Amino acid sequence: MPAVDALIDGITPELLLLTVKAFDLRSAGIEMGRRLRPIPPVLLPQNGIGVERLLEEGVREAAPNATLPVVVRAVHTIPVTRLGPGSLREAGEGEVVIGAPEEPLTRRASDQFAELFRSGGIAVRRVPDIDREVWRKLLVNAAINPVTADQNVLNGKLLEEPWRGQAEALLHEAIAVSRAEGQPFSDVEAEAELWKVVRATAANRSSMLQDLRRGRPTEIDAISGELLRRGRRHGLPLPATERAVERIRRRVEERSAKPG
Repeated sequence: MPAVDALIDGITPELLLLTVKAFDLRSAGIEMGRRLRPIPPVLLPQNGIGVERLLEEGVREAAPNATLPVVVRAVHTIPVTRLGPGSLREAGEGEVVIGAPEEPLTRRASDQFAELFRSGGIAVRRVPDIDREVWRKLLVNAAINPVTADQNVLNGKLLEEPWRGQAEALLHEAIAVSRAEGQPFSDVEAEAELWKVVRATAANRSSMLQDLRRGRPTEIDAISGELLRRGRRHGLPLPATERAVERIRRRVEERSAKPG
């Protein structure tokens, strides 16, 4: 079935694989709340944390009394470059990691999404604790994306200085937040994951860099911005993360201000 960029009148899908960026989840929720009854189960593979809240806010705005959809959270490690609507180029191998919760309705939807990916030849791994995998991906994204986007470099450049030191500073601040939020990662585990991903995607442009180059918004708020929000709640100083958020927001503003 082809990918579509809008809901189709008169058709209520059985499942929704929602591949918009995190910053578009709220507007997607509004469309779903306006046009779908019932709202089918939704898979959210977006970067960042707290993205479920964005979708829920949109649905609630459009339909305050609607039943919220079953949401299945996922992360993926497939490095891709967007060529056009529904058209991607893989820059390496990876997998989709899907939560396998005990709650029956969510588990059934999770099973369906897993089968959908497998039928398309995509590697799938099921985990009972998807929250930890979301945080694992967040730590990596928080270290890779702001540096590559700000410095306009491929992922592999992070193996070299000065970019390596910048990525490590962001990683360790993210680790501190994860521990405060009840997701303890050791420095060794997190660093090993970061450099594994950097090496596996060395020739890839991060999604944040791709967005900046296209003059689009980025997921900085769902990644580093959310880390800042949670870190402040715990009284954690996050100077590197704060600088990264400011610089990426400034770059988005600069690109938006350019004519054409």
